[in-house]
Amino acid sequence: MIHFLLPAMSYVWVHLPTYNLQHRQVFGWEATPYNQAVLAAVDEMQATAPEGGGYFIGVKADPPESPIGVPIALFGKPLLAPPRTSSYCSGASYSAFIGGLNTLLRSRSSELSADRFEAVRMQEPDGGRREDMVKLWGWWNADGPGSLYALALYSGMGERVSPFLAEPGDFCNISWLHGPGHSVVFLGWDTTPGGEIAMRFWSSQKGSNGMGDQTRPLSSMAGIVFTRLTRPEALFTFNPAKKMDRMPIDYDSAKIVAERLQSGIDL
Repeated sequence: MIHFLLPAMSYVWVHLPTYNLQHRQVFGWEATPYNQAVLAAVDEMQATAPEGGGYFIGVKADPPESPIGVPIALFGKPLLAPPRTSSYCSGASYSAFIGGLNTLLRSRSSELSADRFEAVRMQEPDGGRREDMVKLWGWWNADGPGSLYALALYSGMGERVSPFLAEPGDFCNISWLHGPGHSVVFLGWDTTPGGEIAMRFWSSQKGSNGMGDQTRPLSSMAGIVFTRLTRPEALFTFNPAKKMDRMPIDYDSAKIVAERLQSGIDL
């Protein structure tokens, strides 16, 4: 049984397995329409991998790592021919973002220019790996708060939001106390059986053998950054040739967030 702490200080008791297709129904009832589209895309992606689909990272492996294990398209145009059937975190969250765009903007698909479509691709035209910090996917996949880099700083399709204003369907980058970072779709604030504040999210991770829900205590995290899709229509106007350098971003302290959520401040 999962205990969700919602912004209105109401509590929702639900039984959701790791692999489920109810993200839009269960978590989206108070979310923005854009976030609801992202959550619906989470359900679509999870449906392709009822038991997770496998998790694998290995840039130099042969075949190389695959961001997501199924073909992904924007308005019917392929973004990726997956070299594996497995996935990893930023590929899962990016696929939910792309699915949201398909829902929200399909009627305007003819407005998408060739250079902007190319910037959204997850592979080079020859099928090779698109390197980190190269165009939209490269920034999403970059070390650090990739969703913030891609949505807020590179394309202008999103903006950073406070953890205390976070909604299901927001994107979150997690910096662990121990280990590399994580790119996820936020589902809600949760509590552990011991009463610790935790985060419920969807992504691809080893613990769910690929795509699935997971709950982790904030005590396992050093910092978090939330980014929300707020201007999806900027897909048709952003500058795909924009040059950016990686910049230091201050993460919100997970410890402070947990303390304030625990005490009810700002909820």
